[in-house]
Amino acid sequence: MVDNLRTHEVDELLTVLSRLDDPDTIYALLQDLFTVREIRDTSQRLQVARMLAKKNSYTAIEAATGASATTIARVSKCLSYGAGGYAAALEALGESDAQE
Repeated sequence: MVDNLRTHEVDELLTVLSRLDDPDTIYALLQDLFTVREIRDTSQRLQVARMLAKKNSYTAIEAATGASATTIARVSKCLSYGAGGYAAALEALGESDAQE
């Protein structure tokens, strides 16, 4: 991970995100912060993580999500060696036992 990414500004964003609990408000913030493509790409990566955790093949994931093999490989690497963000997201979705 990029150690110099965690700045005061990033911490403020994290504070905001952790304090918002209404999906519509979070969605509004995402619309203001990100482009439509960034929101779609980020959502796609979460779906890829979900499918990888369920042991789906790259071919099946590519067909279902439209994600490239490169994106699937990056998400897979993060699931295996990343900071644990995808695992936490899958746990929040009630799918924590899918990747072990």
